[in-house]
This record gives sequence, structure tokens and C-alpha cells, in this order.
Amino acid sequence: DFLPRGSGIVTRRPLILQLIFSKTEYAEFLHCKSKKFTDFDEVRQEIEAETDRVTGTNKGISPVPINLRVYSPHVLNLTLIDLPGITKVPVGDQPPDIEYQIKDMILQFISRESSLILAVTPANMDLANSDALKLAKEVDPQGLRTIGVITKLDLMDEGTDARDVLENKLLPLRRGYIGVVNRSQKDIEGKKDIRAALAAERKFFLSHPAYRHMADRMGTPHLQKTLNQMVQQFGVDFEKRIEGSGDQVDTLELSGGARINRIFHERFPFELVKMEFDEKDLRREISYAIKNIHGVRTGLFTPDLAFEAIVKKQVVKLKEPCLKCVDLVIQELINTVRQCTSKLSSYPRLREETERIVTTYIREREGRTKDQILLLIDIEQSYINTNHEDFIGFANAQQRSTQLNKKRAIPNQGEILVIRRGWLTINNISLMKGGSKEYWFVLTAESLSWYKDEEEKEKKYMLPLDNLKIRDVEKGFMSNKHVFAIFNTEQRNVYKDLRQIELACDSQEDVDSWKASFLRAGVYPEKDQAENEDGAQENTFSMDPQLERQVETIRNLVDSYVAIINKSIRDLMPKTIMHLMINNTKAFIHHELLAYLYSSADQSSLMEESADQAQRRDDMLRMYHALKEALNIIGDISTSTVSTPVPPPVDDTWLQSASSHSPTPQRRPVSSIHPPGRPPAVRGPTPGPPLIPVPVGAAASFSAPPIPSRPGPQSVFANNDLFPAPPQIPSRPVRIPPGIPPGVPSRRPPAAPSRPTIIRPAEPSLLD
Repeated sequence: DFLPRGSGIVTRRPLILQLIFSKTEYAEFLHCKSKKFTDFDEVRQEIEAETDRVTGTNKGISPVPINLRVYSPHVLNLTLIDLPGITKVPVGDQPPDIEYQIKDMILQFISRESSLILAVTPANMDLANSDALKLAKEVDPQGLRTIGVITKLDLMDEGTDARDVLENKLLPLRRGYIGVVNRSQKDIEGKKDIRAALAAERKFFLSHPAYRHMADRMGTPHLQKTLNQMVQQFGVDFEKRIEGSGDQVDTLELSGGARINRIFHERFPFELVKMEFDEKDLRREISYAIKNIHGVRTGLFTPDLAFEAIVKKQVVKLKEPCLKCVDLVIQELINTVRQCTSKLSSYPRLREETERIVTTYIREREGRTKDQILLLIDIEQSYINTNHEDFIGFANAQQRSTQLNKKRAIPNQGEILVIRRGWLTINNISLMKGGSKEYWFVLTAESLSWYKDEEEKEKKYMLPLDNLKIRDVEKGFMSNKHVFAIFNTEQRNVYKDLRQIELACDSQEDVDSWKASFLRAGVYPEKDQAENEDGAQENTFSMDPQLERQVETIRNLVDSYVAIINKSIRDLMPKTIMHLMINNTKAFIHHELLAYLYSSADQSSLMEESADQAQRRDDMLRMYHALKEALNIIGDISTSTVSTPVPPPVDDTWLQSASSHSPTPQRRPVSSIHPPGRPPAVRGPTPGPPLIPVPVGAAASFSAPPIPSRPGPQSVFANNDLFPAPPQIPSRPVRIPPGIPPGVPSRRPPAAPSRPTIIRPAEPSLLD
């Protein structure tokens, strides 16, 4: 809204517009940086006034740019340079060579290899006459960094469209063309806002028959995405992986923010609680502190200084798990960066440089974060607040020491509070008793139960947590499961005849998570045997009842106050890491990474493609041209059906005439009435032309009649016969059967298809 618009030349000075993503929306000019503009009508007025200060009010131009920064939650991190349109005829105070001055001004900006060129052309103008495309072609002949923008699509004559242009067929560009429908001057004067204009633009492309098939690649929003460089997409992917998103959800394992959340709320509390289980050492330290404070005297009262000394020593122990938590989060952040840069694999130098810059920044934030966390622990050490509302105080500590509690109270937990549910495998059941089996486990503050399934209707067993501890179990050679065990410190069977239950998980992370849950329930890991023996030797000294009461009182006080500090640290650690590391890293990627990339190396080397990518592109181009050629060949082939008429029947009348004029006794015409094949079985003489009689006694020399054939092309024959006889096929002589008495009918043999009927004058007719 704030850019000046109107007829004629409106932009008379280059406007360098820096768009910066921010939670608040305002603008500031370089020439009046102390003022923040929140009313964008004032921004437009200031642009016009600043233009007139240098160029005058009568259409003059100047190459001196106006620098404007706009901070908004609705923009991309992008720098746009609005340049004057090319003017060919000077008006007002414009110099005679106005066209060349504007061209020189434009070339100063678009000649930079790192810039993208938006060549804007109205749709109702012939693309071949576009001055913008002509200038872009001079500095970018390959069209590698030119984006064609086609405006005024809604003003084209009815029945015409810019489909061929937008489909990149007319004047192809590497980055293609994008159509936009802007607001008219009337819309702007009528205060039509951007959102309504975008909705109208979207409706135009979806409803237009020539553009609706590519509506997702048209419009101002798509132009914004096109201008968003790969680096901005990297920032979006990084934030989605940390904050979580609905798209690209990994269903196989935890990643990104989910893993960091597990560190905050499972791994870190586990490290804190692990410090609390060394009961004998703590009591021994308390007794030494009490004795050293009393010196040569025997104290009658419990000393405050012993409590403070023990508390400070316990607080110092918090440094190690806190710093370990920071290291784990850093590792996850670096892994997330590597996953997000996988989309830059086509440009290995850019990917390498991006990873290096972001990782260096994370390492820099690591030092500040650790310093801040150590400062928090030092602050906790500096003052022991015994007036805290959650602190039990001396009176309650002494009262608690008189009660027999085998297990320390678990803060913020009821008697039947469920700490964790999940599937675990009991790993050490023998094959005779069913073998390893998976059950649904429920851990509460008092017991561990397991069921057949997660409906929790059929309970298999309930194990009280008294006197239980955890120990590590080495992973089996052939097993891919991770195992830990629960056992009873009083050497009792835990389940049936098992001294310990071995519980198996799919990953070490699950084992650590379950251990943390057991610690919350008061089930601690066992100490090494050597440490137990050393502790037993050093703890052989005896304490008098008064000293034991004092140790128990301070033990309860320390337990109460350390629980307060742990609660505070568990709350502050995630907040400190999020503020100093994760949120700062996201802001760095969004706002500063691009500037670091520009200043780190030559941009042309950063955008060098990998050899694999270049090879894939060449292969794709070869495939494209081969398929295109194949389609052309297929298109040239006629696929219409050609029907050929059936030839006329063969005229065989010449056979009969040949049989009536030929002097050769062996030639016999074949009747044209029946088609060639097996002749029908006919009793008596076969109808047809008259047969040539054969005298008695000539049967042995009888040969089969010839097969008729079509006359050849010869016109003169050696025997002067017009129809010479075709070659004859020899056949076996007719066998004369033995004499048959007169009056006895003879049995007629089956007829042969190639033999003629022979009539003998002295005997009854036979069909041979």
C-alpha cells in the first residue's frame, strides 16, 4: 500500500526495500533512522517527499537510492529494489537522454550475479516488445536468474489469454513466468486491502479456463515462495523440526524438538535423582561435619553450620548433570542442522558453508549458556533460604527423625500415583515356563504391576517396591534388546523362583527413561561391590545416640532443601537453554545466516552444483529429447486401417475344354462343381464327364490321372498343343481281387480321396 502509484513515471529514484521478519510491524528510513513509522500512509508520503527533495517536482530522476526497512510478521527476509520504468520520451525536467540514464541505472543493479531479476511485462502487450526482458537478456543471456512476471491478466481482450507465455513456451526462461493480478488504482483509492486482493486474485486463476490448471503456480503468494531462497527454507525446516509441525512427521523415531524435550524431562531428572541414592556416604559426611564443628567439645544441639556445609556440597554436585544436559541438547541441535541441510545436497559448497556457520554459532552460544547455568548454581550456593515455604524446618525435621520410615517421602506424589506405563519384556523366563514374553507394566509410587495387555484387565503380578534396586545387565550376544534388572536387597525371590527380573527395551533411551521413572519411585541403582566394601570398612565407627539423632535431623533438612533446589533447577534449566541457545539459533538462521553466507565466500562458488546433480540433469535432458523424438516418429505413422478387396474366383472353365480336345488318354478334367478335398462316397457311377474305359488286362499298367494345373505363360509349345499335359503323379497299380463267385456281393473298400472310379465291363462296378 505504501509504494507510490499512478500514471506516467512514478518511481524516479531507486527504492531499496529491506523486508525483515519481526513480531512487531513498523518501518524506518535510513535518512531519518531515529523515527519509526507505524502508519504506512506516512511512509508513502515520506517516499514522495524524499523523491522530490532530490529530483524536484517535475518528473526528474536520480540514481541516488532511498533506503527503507519494513519490519513485519507478514513478510519474508528479502531485499527488493524498485527501479524506474524505462522512459523513451522525456517529459518535464527530464533530460533528453532520459532513456539511456534509466537503462544505466537499472544495469547497475541487475548486473550483479547475486541478484534475481523480476522482468515485469503487462499481459496486454506483446512479449517480444518487452523492454524489461530485453535488458534482462543482456546481463543474463541464459535466463538463469530472471523471473518473468506477467501483470494485467484480467485486462486482456475477451477471447485471448497468456497461456503460452505462462507455460514458458513462447520465450522460455529457466525460472519461468508467474502471473499476478494486482489491484487497480480504483481499488487502492477505495481502500481495498491486501487480503481481499489476494482472495480476488486466487479466485481469478481458479475460475479462468486457461489458467485454472496451473493456479497453484500463479499469483502473488507463489511469487513470494519463488523469491524465498533455499536458505530461508532451511530456516523454516529447522524451526519445524524444533517446534513440531503437522507435515513431515517421523513415525519411526523421535527427532529434533521431541528428543530435546526428552532430555529436559526424562534424561536430566534422571541425572539429578542419581545423586541422591548414596545414603551411607551422605550420613558419614554429616557426622564428620558435626564432629568437626564441635571440635573438642561435645555439642548438645544440632549445628546450623553442618547443615549449610552439606547443602553447599550437594549443590556443587549439580554442575555436572547440568553441563551434561547442555552437551546433549547441543548434539541434538547439530544433528537437526545436518538433517535440514540435506535439501541443499545439490550444492555441496553451500551445504558445507551453511553447516559450518550455524554450528559455529551454536558452539558460541554453548559457552554463554554454560556460564549462565554455572551462575545459577553459584546463586543457589550464595544464600541458603531456610524460610522457603517448602522447607520443613528444624522442628519438623526432628519430628520426622523419630518416625521409622524405610523410604524417603517422594515429593508431589500420592500413594497411588501412576508414574509410568508401557510395554516391557521379561527376558529371563525359561523356555520350559513359556520363555520371554512382553507385558504391559504399570509403575506407581508403591508397586510395579504387569498385565496381559494395555487394557489392564488381567493382572499377572504385582511387586511391592520395598527393598528393590536396579542393576545393569549386559546385552546378549544374539539379542538386539537392551536389558536392566530389578532385584531384592534382602536376597529374596522377586518373582516366582527368580532372584531378579530382567526387563528388556528396544533402545538404550527407553532403558534410561525407565530408570528415571524407577528413581522417582524410590528404586535406586545398586552401588558397586567394591564401593560397598570400602564403605563398610570406613563406617565401622560407632555413633552415640545423640549424634545419630543430630545426623538424622540434618539428613532430613538436607533432603528437604536439596529437593527445593532440584525443583528449581529442573524448571530453570530448560528455560535457560531455550532462551540462550535454541531461540537464539532460530533467530540467527532467520535474520543473519544469509548475510554471513554472502560475506563468507564467493557466491558463484557456493552455488556450484555437485557432479551428480549435473549428471542427473544431463541424463534427464537426453531422456527428454529422446522421448520427444519418439513422439514425433509415432505421430508420423498412419494408424488408419486399409481394407483390400477379396480377389475374384478362379475361372476353371478352361479345364473342361482342355479335356475335350486333348488327345492324351491320361488327362482327365476335374469337375469345378465340388471344391478340392475328399470326394463323397457314391454308389454306382460317379456323375460328371464321361470316363474313358479301360480294357481288361490293362489294370496293371494303369496310372492315376494327372492333377490339373493352370496354364503357364508360354505361348508356343514343343508339341504344338495349346494345353500341354501337366506332370503326372505316379500311383500304385490297381489290385485285382481274387475271383468272387457270382451272386455273392462284394465288400466295397473305403474310398480314397485321390483315386477315380473305374468301370470294368465284365464285372459289377466297383468303387476303388
